[in-house]
Amino acid sequence: MAQRLVSVWQPFFLREDNAVLDAAVQLEELGYSRIWFSAGFGHGVPARFREILDGTERIGVAPGIVSIWHSTPAEAAAFTEDAERAHPGRFLLGLGASHAPVVEKDGAAYRKPYSKMVEYLDGLDAAGLAPERRILAALGPKMLELSRDRSAGAHPYFTTAEHTAEARTALGPGRLLAPEVAVVVEADPTTARAIARQYTAGYLQLPNYTNNLRRFGWTDEDLAGGGSDRLVDAVIPWGTAEQVAAGIEKHYRAGADEVAIQVLNGGDTASFPAEAFHALAKILI
Repeated sequence: MAQRLVSVWQPFFLREDNAVLDAAVQLEELGYSRIWFSAGFGHGVPARFREILDGTERIGVAPGIVSIWHSTPAEAAAFTEDAERAHPGRFLLGLGASHAPVVEKDGAAYRKPYSKMVEYLDGLDAAGLAPERRILAALGPKMLELSRDRSAGAHPYFTTAEHTAEARTALGPGRLLAPEVAVVVEADPTTARAIARQYTAGYLQLPNYTNNLRRFGWTDEDLAGGGSDRLVDAVIPWGTAEQVAAGIEKHYRAGADEVAIQVLNGGDTASFPAEAFHALAKILI
């Protein structure tokens, strides 16, 4: 697609205070295209997404992701259509099959996620939600093909630039490819990798991500202990703002239309890394 969008993926927006809206306005003024954050694992789509839309003027908002095990197609479609009426073109429904350990922790059965996604998309079709209003969290070939055929595109998470290249091939030129890319704006290698491993350690416990990485040649040794240095460096661009931007550029060169940047400095929701987003905006936007 003939576009290059620079977006934000930040758990900070799960907070329930005015600081969230202040941060959203900052990002809009800096020129970021969209704000992504998790919809959590409750029923429906959290009101926070609408609140950010109401409190800003231009920036897009997208859940990364609404779990298809926790929110019904009717709930997701109704929220999306309501947001579209109030803020045309600014809300994109991100859908995903989540992970067995997460879903089963809540007492649900995690079986045949691909089939579940197909059924969910059938439900959205029945509710009248156009494919262009939704995007799928896709990693493997089958889910990428489903993203191509029945949605606006794919939103991969916790991947490398090599996966972005594969995803572009699978999607073809006519679908949005918007990978999440976590980064650490820190020049010291020891400090940067320590911050990165606070993030990678949890994700490397989830089979969906580790199986995907193994498809690209990463070994059990690479996946252990929060990830080898080589794996951390491939998944998490770190360094100065210029070095981080160069790592993000690899995804654009591999075929991404949009990169959703997650800055790991400062932790999950504790603080908003405004300085890092200002520095990256000067280079990328």
